[in-house]
Amino acid sequence: MRRKVLRLVIAFVLPSMPLAAQTTTVPPQSITTPAQTQPGPQTLPAPQMTPAPTASAPPQLPTTGAQRRLTVQDAEALALKNNPQISVYRLLSLASNQVTREQRAAYYPTIYGSLTAVEPKPDSRIAAGNLSNPIVYERAAGGLTLSQLITDFGRTNNLVATAALRAKAADMNSLATADQIKLTVDEAFYNALQTLALRKVAEQTVSARQLVSDQITTLFQNKLRSQLDVSFADANLAQGKLLLLDAQSNYQAALSTLSQVLGYSAQQPFDLIDTETQLQPPPDAVSQLEDEAFRNRPEIASQGYEYQASQHFQKAERDLLFPTIEAMGVVGRTPYSNMVGGVTPFTSWYGAVGVNVNVPIFNGFLYLARSREAGLRAQAADQQLRDLKDRIANDVRTSWLNAITAYNRIAVTQQFVDQTNLAVDLSQTRYNLGLSSIVELSQSELQQTEAQIQFAAAKYQYRIAQSLLRFQVAAP
Repeated sequence: MRRKVLRLVIAFVLPSMPLAAQTTTVPPQSITTPAQTQPGPQTLPAPQMTPAPTASAPPQLPTTGAQRRLTVQDAEALALKNNPQISVYRLLSLASNQVTREQRAAYYPTIYGSLTAVEPKPDSRIAAGNLSNPIVYERAAGGLTLSQLITDFGRTNNLVATAALRAKAADMNSLATADQIKLTVDEAFYNALQTLALRKVAEQTVSARQLVSDQITTLFQNKLRSQLDVSFADANLAQGKLLLLDAQSNYQAALSTLSQVLGYSAQQPFDLIDTETQLQPPPDAVSQLEDEAFRNRPEIASQGYEYQASQHFQKAERDLLFPTIEAMGVVGRTPYSNMVGGVTPFTSWYGAVGVNVNVPIFNGFLYLARSREAGLRAQAADQQLRDLKDRIANDVRTSWLNAITAYNRIAVTQQFVDQTNLAVDLSQTRYNLGLSSIVELSQSELQQTEAQIQFAAAKYQYRIAQSLLRFQVAAP
C-alpha cells in the first residue's frame, strides 16, 4: 500500500517539473522515477518554502553604441591604419631616407653670400692670434663664395651607401612592426573569441545546474531527497554562476585589449565574427619553414642591411686618412672703401678661383682609432645577424611544435567532452534509480564543465598557434 501511494505522488510531481531544451554540449538533466526512495533524516527540520534561485545571468557591463561586426581581417586592417606604433616606425623610416639626402649633399656645390662692412680704428693692425699682420681698411663689400668637392677618395660614396642601407633597414623594421601588430591583433581577437565561447559554456552550465537544483529541491519538498542533495545541487549552481561572472569579466577585458590594439582609446562594442570554419593541420616538415623564415623575415633583412652599412661606414672612416680636394671660387664687389694716400686700396669688382688640398698628417691617431672602432662594430653586427638567425630558427621550431600540440588537443578535448557527457548521463540515471549519491553526480558535472571549457579553448588556442607560426615564417 505504501509503494502504491509513493507511485501516485511521483506520478503527480514529475509532470509538473520544468524540462530544459537539449543542447549539443550540455545534455538535459531529467529526473526519472526512482526504484528506491531516499527520504531525508527524520530529525531534519522542515524547509522554508522560499523560491529557488533563478538562472538569470548577471547584468552585462554597459556598452555604448551599436555593435560593429568585426572579422580578424577587418581587425588587422584597422590596426595597420590606427595603431600609433605603425606611424612611429613609418616616420622613423622616412627620417632615415632624409639622412641619405644629407650625405648625398656633399656631391653638390656649396654657395653662400657674404656682406661685410668694417670701420677700423685709425692706424690699427691685427697683431695677435694670427701669423699674418694685415692692415684693416674701412670698407663695405658683398660677394658670393662657391666650393665644390672634387674627391675625398671614396669617403662620401661610402657615407651615402651607409645611409641608404640603414634607410632600407628602417623600412624592414617598419614591416616587422606591421607583422608584430598583426600577430598581436590575432592573439587579442582569438582570445576574445575564446572568452566568448567560455561565457557561452558558463551560461549553459548555469542553465543545466539550475534545472538539476530545481528538480532536487522539488523532490526534497516531497520528502524524496535529502537536504544534503539540495546543498550539493545549490553549491554546484553557485559555482556555475561564479564561472559565468568570471567569463563575463574576462570577455569585457578581452574586448578592451582588442580595442587598444586597434588604436582606440575607449572600449568598442565589437561583434566578433569567426569566418574560418575549417582548421588546417600544421605543415609536416619544419626545415622548409626555417628556410622560409630566413628568406622572408624582415628582421633578418634589416640586420643584414645594418651589417652592410657597418662595412661601408668602416671604409668611410678609413678614407679619412686620404686627402680631400676641393675647388673654390669667389666673386664680389666693393662699392665703398676709404682712400689711403689718395689711392683706393680695393678695386670695384673682385674674383678668384682655386683648388684646396687638405692632407691629414697627424692628429693623435684619431682617424686610425675611428677606423678600427668601425671595423669592430661591423664584426659585432655580423655576429648579431648570426645570433638572430639562430633565435629565429629556434622560434620557428618551437612554434611548429606548439601548433602540432594545439591541433592534437582539439581531438583529445572532443573525446573528453564526449566521455564526460556519457558520464553525466550514466550518473544521472544511477542517481535517479537510487544507485549512487549526489556526490557522484556532482563530480561528473564538474568534469563535464571542465571538458567543455578545455574544448572551447582548444580551437582558439590553435588559431593563436597558427598565427604565431605564420609570424615566425613571415607568411601572408
